[in-house]
Amino acid sequence: MRRPLMAGNWKMHKNIPEAIAMVKELKPLISDVKDVDILICPVFTAIYPLSNEAKGSNIKIGAQNVYWEPKGAFTGEIAVSMLSDAGCSFVIIGHSERRQYFCETDETVNKRTKATLNANLIPIVCVGETLQERESDNTFKVIEKQVRDGIKNFSKEEAEKIVIAYEPVWAIGTGKTATPQQAQEVHGFIRKIYSEMYGSDIANKVRILYGGSVKPDNVSELMKQKDIDGGLVGGASLDAASFAKLVKFNG
Repeated sequence: MRRPLMAGNWKMHKNIPEAIAMVKELKPLISDVKDVDILICPVFTAIYPLSNEAKGSNIKIGAQNVYWEPKGAFTGEIAVSMLSDAGCSFVIIGHSERRQYFCETDETVNKRTKATLNANLIPIVCVGETLQERESDNTFKVIEKQVRDGIKNFSKEEAEKIVIAYEPVWAIGTGKTATPQQAQEVHGFIRKIYSEMYGSDIANKVRILYGGSVKPDNVSELMKQKDIDGGLVGGASLDAASFAKLVKFNG
């Protein structure tokens, strides 16, 4: 049985006081949750303060990106050891906004994923198609390439630790959401590709999250799908009450 993971991707929102205030508000709302992993990925500057604020709670802290080199002359980048020091346990890799605005490729996704695993952190590897790619019936072609190239050349032990997040680009921040059936179709396809790469035993253990306008009013139907194991949530994770409802999707 795969343990659900509800992850909040705060993107470029909330300064340190705002971030701390939100986690203070969230903690009592979800303190009774035992069967779901709860993750918040704030901006880099808020990681260390939030990891301190979250101590003793059931909230984990993650980062939104990482560089693959351990150190060096890479202005503006951050190493996985630095994230670990700050209290991270997860790293989002290859989000569509990183691909769209910052030239992220499947090759760099693979490098970042390898570095994250080497540091014993958990990568959340994002894949997803644009509206144009879906309308031209290229969804599965795009997803297969992103999965195969992004998570290739790992051991089975490494592959089992990876989390995949399927985020149709056309549904991110638009208010549009893939229907539960559309999302399940792609999630099932991703698990099939994973099985071909690493075997069915590994594929059946890997968590696949759905992202793209996940809200309290649609999360329950999404989570009923066979291959959807949680959410990578944007806007709805910025409000404590809203995010708590997502965490308690089965309550």
